[in-house]
Amino acid sequence: MHSRLPDICRQRAVNRERAVNYRDREQSTMLQGQFHVNRIHKTGDVVLGGLFTVHFFSVLPELSFTSELQEPICHGFNVLGFRQFQTMAFAIDEINRNSNLLPNVTLGYSLYDSCGTLGDAFRAALSMLSGQGDQFLLDNNCIGPPPVLGIVGESSSTRSIAISAVLGLYRVPMVSYFATCSCLSDRQRFPSFFRTIPSDAFQVRAMLEILKRFGWTWVGLLISDDDYGLHAARSLQSDLAQSGGGCLAYLEILPRSYDPAEYRRIVNVMKISTARVVIGFAHEKQMIHVMEEVVKQNVTGLQWIASEAWTAATGLQAPNLMPYLGGTLGIAIRQGEIPGLRDFLLRISPDSDPYNNYNNNIVRQFWEYTFQCRFSPPPAGWLDTGGALCTGQEDLENVATTFLDMSDLRPEYNVYKAVYALAYALDDMLQCMPGRGPFSGHSCASLQKLQPWQLLYYLEKINFTTAFGDQVSFDENGDALPIYDVMNWRWLPDGSTTVQTVGVVKKSASTGEELTLDEDRIFWNFEQPPRSVCSESCPPGTRIARRKGEPVCCFDCIPCSDGKSSNGTDSMECISCPEDFWSSPQRDHCIPKTIEFLSYHEPLGICLTTASLLGTLICTIVLGVFIYHRSTPIVRANNSELSFLLLLSLKLCFLCSLLFIGRPRLWTCKLRHAAFGISFVLCVSCILVKTMVVLAVFKASKPGGGASLKWFGAVQQRGTVLVLTSIQAAICTAWLVSFSPAPHKNTQYHSDKIVYECVIGSTVGFAVLLGYIGFLAIVSFLLAFLARNLPDNFNEAKLITFSMLIFCAVWVAFIPAYINSPGKYADAVEVFAILASSLGLLVALFGPKCFIILLRPERNTKKAIMGRGTSKT
Repeated sequence: MHSRLPDICRQRAVNRERAVNYRDREQSTMLQGQFHVNRIHKTGDVVLGGLFTVHFFSVLPELSFTSELQEPICHGFNVLGFRQFQTMAFAIDEINRNSNLLPNVTLGYSLYDSCGTLGDAFRAALSMLSGQGDQFLLDNNCIGPPPVLGIVGESSSTRSIAISAVLGLYRVPMVSYFATCSCLSDRQRFPSFFRTIPSDAFQVRAMLEILKRFGWTWVGLLISDDDYGLHAARSLQSDLAQSGGGCLAYLEILPRSYDPAEYRRIVNVMKISTARVVIGFAHEKQMIHVMEEVVKQNVTGLQWIASEAWTAATGLQAPNLMPYLGGTLGIAIRQGEIPGLRDFLLRISPDSDPYNNYNNNIVRQFWEYTFQCRFSPPPAGWLDTGGALCTGQEDLENVATTFLDMSDLRPEYNVYKAVYALAYALDDMLQCMPGRGPFSGHSCASLQKLQPWQLLYYLEKINFTTAFGDQVSFDENGDALPIYDVMNWRWLPDGSTTVQTVGVVKKSASTGEELTLDEDRIFWNFEQPPRSVCSESCPPGTRIARRKGEPVCCFDCIPCSDGKSSNGTDSMECISCPEDFWSSPQRDHCIPKTIEFLSYHEPLGICLTTASLLGTLICTIVLGVFIYHRSTPIVRANNSELSFLLLLSLKLCFLCSLLFIGRPRLWTCKLRHAAFGISFVLCVSCILVKTMVVLAVFKASKPGGGASLKWFGAVQQRGTVLVLTSIQAAICTAWLVSFSPAPHKNTQYHSDKIVYECVIGSTVGFAVLLGYIGFLAIVSFLLAFLARNLPDNFNEAKLITFSMLIFCAVWVAFIPAYINSPGKYADAVEVFAILASSLGLLVALFGPKCFIILLRPERNTKKAIMGRGTSKT
């Protein structure tokens, strides 16, 4: 149990309250020109202060050199501000009736009207801080009502900054219910500031979540010319830059006082801008001026996003503005329920604070405003509005007023939570066990010697849950757990307006900001959600190209170049495809490159394969004919064994061309040139030996030339062919061992294709192979050319000369064609050269013989071959 103040002191405190207007200039404790403002005071063991905007304006009377300082006069009654004012009184009354919270301790309050001005709010705070709210007669035993231990307020960020900067010097806790400037989270500047409303930093992030949800990246921003708007603009610009989620098309600062020309200019900027979404971080009266000009210029098609300062502003929900403001999405502070508040408000009467004069009796001013009556007579300086006199017995339930509307308790709910936060901190402090306290020497605070800084320590650690189910605690910056409602302005068919909750934005420790939105309930002023982008998103296959001198949201879409792709929207760059891949025609992904080689399935490959097999078949047929007619003179002439070997080698030449067709593999690459080189050397060697035999026979027919035949017997002929062929085999072996041909993926010919080819490994080896074949072919050609005119009726030297001429012509033409043909066409050229030369040899050497064997058998005699019986000598 905690002891109360002595009864005599409590009674004297009541007496002092009743002597509010008493002034004695003779006593030294008097204050000349004491500050008086709208205020309600209730004594208690501990007094909590409150600052509320019950009036919108404050006017100071003219000063006189002969008079004392006069009191400011407040105008423009704020019903919602008065309801917040009374909500604090209700919360303290509820706490005093709660036996579980602060038992045996009575809370009192000093509630001030700041009149919406910094000067009045600052003077009220200093008055509460010093305990000099009024003039008192003091005795030697009682020091009067204790100064306030903590303050609930202020609603304005600017006023909260000024007041909390001073209160922080004395560590007096201040819990705001409506100040949202992110700057107030600076613990170095404002060590004793707390708030039950999220800061603008979170409000900005909540707006960014909405922008992100609907893809709005190009927005305009209107801000008020004060801490509320300027800090919000700074946070919005910073968060937009960090997230990369959008850009500001324009940023306009609304003037403090009404300036028609400036508002006209600002609205014209909005009109010509391509941004279709406008964020308003301003106060209700400024937004009213903006919308009046919007109506004048008929600026339609805008989607408005409202900050919490005007989300629920009834002044903007007028029928003439709704064609422009319908569908507005707004951020609103958390709505709550306060059971019993309405009954408490209904008990208010003009005599509830009978000891205040007219200026200070806020309830009477509320009464006059609500019932449009007056209490007579008004004081000097106040406007006599005339009309009926107030009786004080008017019934609040019989008048249409938002004062009793409990359906949208948002600032009031924050006031309620702020009072309870101070009460729970005070309760924790008074439950401290002596010797276990957090202060010097493990001491505890006592009720008789409470210090604000002691309450501040416990306020930082409070954690409780309201009857509505919301958890209340403060982080290291004094900010409450952030949560906002997302509101939507719905324009009803009858012309009325309703503001409905369509979502929630809250902060999660694990996932950050979370937006829950029921899009089906959202009313749009358009057929569908508007689009607001400076540049449309770049589709896959393109990249963003920034426009010089313009915001990052304004860009052009450049198609990706060949070999690069982008598979997402708004890609900053195109990514090069892997080596074996190429960009698709749409450049939106990479596809495997086309693999190119001389295939059996393509027309060129089919033709060459057919030619190769046809040549092999012809060789087989010719060989069969020669075997069948092997005893005939034309077959036996000039060594039939060499003819059979020559046909076999030509058959191998035709078949080796198949190694150049199909996908290159290691074994085919190694085998193709070796088989080609050996086959052709075997063929040309046979032709060379046949030519040499023709010359030897002719020489032997001359007197004394018989000895030359002994060098060209059957064994010598076979040996010569074997030796000449072995040389080529040795060349091929050396080539394969040192620099073996191998399959290779060539991407140099075509960027979008992979050309499979066999690299020859050693150019020298390939040149020596071809050169050796060419050397034998030239020697054969020269020898056959010398023997072309021998006097035989069937002189084979002529056929060899013609065949070698074809062979050399083909391979001379092959070399430049091969060098200049890329990829599979180089293989095709080589195959064509093999087939052409092989076919030329086959036709030139064996065509005439087959003609005689099959069609002119009468010429297939020894006599006909030797030319006997003719007229020749």
